[in-house]
Amino acid sequence: MTIGLTYTGYGEKHQNYVKWLKEKGPGIEVIKLSAEGNRNVGQCDALVLSGGVDIHPELYGGGLVYAKQPRGGWKKDRDAFEREAFELALDRKMPVLGVCRGLQLINVLQKGTLIQDLGEKGDEVHEYVTADKRHPVEVEEESLLHAITGKTSGEANSAHHQAIARLGEGLKVNCRAEDGTIEGIEWADPSGKSFMIAVQWHPERMFTNEFKDWSFYKNIRDRFIAEIKNNGRIR
Repeated sequence: MTIGLTYTGYGEKHQNYVKWLKEKGPGIEVIKLSAEGNRNVGQCDALVLSGGVDIHPELYGGGLVYAKQPRGGWKKDRDAFEREAFELALDRKMPVLGVCRGLQLINVLQKGTLIQDLGEKGDEVHEYVTADKRHPVEVEEESLLHAITGKTSGEANSAHHQAIARLGEGLKVNCRAEDGTIEGIEWADPSGKSFMIAVQWHPERMFTNEFKDWSFYKNIRDRFIAEIKNNGRIR
C-alpha cells in the first residue's frame, strides 16, 4: 500500500503524519510528494493533502493583504502541484484525506472561498501559538464522519487562523466548532466518486499527543486505510 503525502514544509511535522499513517501496521509505504521533489502521484494508491502555509488568495478571489498573511510569502508552486494531485486522485478514484490546509484547498478547488483571518476572537479558539488549541466539535448525524467516529460530539485540536467561508460545490459540512467554524467536509453526494474526507484539525498530532478519545484520529485513519484496501488499486 502506497500513500502519497504532500510535504507540509517542515520535516518534524511531516514525520508526525508518517508515524500516524504507518502505525496501523506493516505494508504501508508513505511517499513524500512535493512540487520540488517527487511529483509522481500516479504511483500512489491514495493521497493525503497535508497542512501548511496559507493558500494563495488568487485561487479563491481573496485580498492580497490580510492579517497574519505568510511572512515568507505564499507557495504558488505548492498550490499548483497539489491542485494537479487532487485532480489526478479524483480522476483515478483514489481515496483522499485532507488535513487543515488540505481541507481548505479541497474547498477552494471546488470553487469555495476562505475566511482569510478569524480575527482576535476566533484566533483565541483556533490559532496555534505555542501549542495546538483544543476545543469541542459537533458532528452532523447522517454524515460519513459520524459513521466513522460514532460520535455526535467530541474534542479536536486546532492550529489555524483561516477557515472555510463559502462552501465549495458538491461538498457538505460534517462538523463544526461551537463558534460555527467549519471543521470537516465530505461529498454531498458520494455516488460514483472516490472516498474523500477532510478535517480542519490535525489528527496526526492528536495521535502524537495521545488524545484519550481516539475517535477523531485513529478511526479516521483506519477508515482511510480500509478504503485504500477496498478500492482495488493496490499493487
